[in-house]
Amino acid sequence: MPAYPHLFRPLELPGVTLPNRILMGSMHTGLEARPDGMTRLAAFYAERARGGAALIVTGGFSPNDAGELGPHRVQMSSEADAQRHRVIPQAVHDTGGRIVLQVLHSGRYGFHQNIVAPSPLKSGINPQVPREMAADEIKQTIVDFVRAAVLAQTAGYDGVEVMASEGYLITQFLAPRTNQRQDDWGGSLENRMRLACEIVRQIRTATAPQFIIIYRISALDLVEGGLSGAETVQLAQAIERAGATLINTGIGWHEARIPTIAQAVPRAGFSWATRRIKECVKIPVIASNRINAPESAEELLARGDADMVSLARAMLSDAEFANKAKAGDRAGINICIACNQACLDHYFIGQPASCVVNPRAGRETTLLFKKTLTRKKIAIVGGGPAGLSCAALAAERGHEVVLFEKAAQLGGQFNLAKRIPGKQEFAESVAYYAERLRRAGVKVLLNHPASALELERFDEVVLASGVEPRKPAIPGIDHQSVVSYVDLLSGRVRAGNKVVIIGAGGIGFDVALYLLERSSRAALEAVEFNRHWGITQDLAVAGGLASGGMEQAHSEFQITMLKRSATPFGNTLGRTTGWVHRTELARHGVRMLKAVQFLKIDDAGVHIAVDGKELCLQADTTVVCAGQDSVRPFSRESTNFHSIGGAKEAVELDAKRAMLEGAELAARL
Repeated sequence: MPAYPHLFRPLELPGVTLPNRILMGSMHTGLEARPDGMTRLAAFYAERARGGAALIVTGGFSPNDAGELGPHRVQMSSEADAQRHRVIPQAVHDTGGRIVLQVLHSGRYGFHQNIVAPSPLKSGINPQVPREMAADEIKQTIVDFVRAAVLAQTAGYDGVEVMASEGYLITQFLAPRTNQRQDDWGGSLENRMRLACEIVRQIRTATAPQFIIIYRISALDLVEGGLSGAETVQLAQAIERAGATLINTGIGWHEARIPTIAQAVPRAGFSWATRRIKECVKIPVIASNRINAPESAEELLARGDADMVSLARAMLSDAEFANKAKAGDRAGINICIACNQACLDHYFIGQPASCVVNPRAGRETTLLFKKTLTRKKIAIVGGGPAGLSCAALAAERGHEVVLFEKAAQLGGQFNLAKRIPGKQEFAESVAYYAERLRRAGVKVLLNHPASALELERFDEVVLASGVEPRKPAIPGIDHQSVVSYVDLLSGRVRAGNKVVIIGAGGIGFDVALYLLERSSRAALEAVEFNRHWGITQDLAVAGGLASGGMEQAHSEFQITMLKRSATPFGNTLGRTTGWVHRTELARHGVRMLKAVQFLKIDDAGVHIAVDGKELCLQADTTVVCAGQDSVRPFSRESTNFHSIGGAKEAVELDAKRAMLEGAELAARL
């Protein structure tokens, strides 16, 4: 019997049998519009199909010009598009897998000059006002969705997913928030869901009986003026009658001010919203959002919350997730840490999506790890993210690798990150890479700083010794009240009630969150998460927003954050997660002062000047988060000496760069 029996039961669909209950959910990869995008996507999806995913959903492709997400053409609207796509389903089918194309119309979320919507209402995340669609244009959009599905079938896809969640066009028609029409496409719920039902019904008529139609429903809108839970159930039942094969659930609109996939969200924290849909329809229903471990997926399936699970970022971090889970190899799964740094954050700045803990994701055609023809002795100095990445891959290629780590455990800065509320997943990465080193035969020497003499016997030396906190030149910086972020996060010191944080980058925010969580313990379980963020399970409430809003915050700490620069606070945080951290600190009343001149630190507190006015901030504890310096215990100019990660360059704490540099070097050695 499989280790996760519910997860690995076959699922019977009309004319199709899926071997397990794992769907690779849709993700925008940023490859779709690139000249080599189809080839790279074919390799990307084929690798996940080989990894055991029962069904894969591509990133979104628009049915027409108005539905584009951005200025680049990413469509399924012509025979040429279908021809260009053929390489993707063919590559997946060659592995024995199945794949469907997501058809997505952005509506008012599009970032181009021709955005449209049911009503001319601007989104909070887009400066442009959309043009209101005429009735004939709505009917043509239905035709365009159907044409996209037929073309997808021609290209060899096994089906389509109709994207009707997260606030895109179909969602905009459904919600009173965005649909203020008085014609046949607005007003009553029946009219507002007409577009969704007609798209599904006409696709069903135009395609083969076994052609899979997934409808991506918004199980929980999390915005004012969204659908209630009862209306969402009615919609699901109508979509079932229209001919959908599966219903996949999405959570929240992109403009919602509640986290839905960030680290703050508990694992499988929204499966309750999926369950209430599943209980009211007969076709299979798929749960999504923060399902990143096989035990979480198994538990929600066993509980009856869903019939399948959708894993998107989890399949980025480990393409072999399904195969490893089936084999019961939990320790061998590279768990998604929900950081968004290399996937969603990349997409929103026009870079291809990848993964912090799996740099090969999105680079399947370029980052290759071939078995070495010449076995070398390689020393890795430092067991942080860069060293772990390089050591594991170099050993797996066939080299003899010794890793020197001066601390008592592997992980480096990850061991501090895992102490931050919501970042506990970093512990998964440390455990995974430690196990990977063991399996690859890496000799790990803990509590063992490397000596220059020891390194002489190696063919290659990799300096991955990381960073150390920078001590700013402020009079009184050695005062007894002053500690570094390492002292605090490692537990060596405890903060007093009045805390001043010097530095407001990612580490400064992490320290503030750490202190606040120490006193509030908020958002650790799903029920607490819902109360914390103001979510209700009441079926009658529009958007799923509780009437009282977010739970009132309480903290034993009075925190003031200071920064020298005049830039906005949190401007260096992740694009898709930074707002969550800023919201938390604002809720707890954290004081923030910028453009600060530091004068001195003494028994009275931290003396500063702001706008020419001198202030003294009382501080029981002053935490220094003023950047890092590279740790370079050795300096050698030779072709066999390499620096990676923080040892190469100390710019904020950048695990993404560190692990990528480790992987790229391992591929070259």
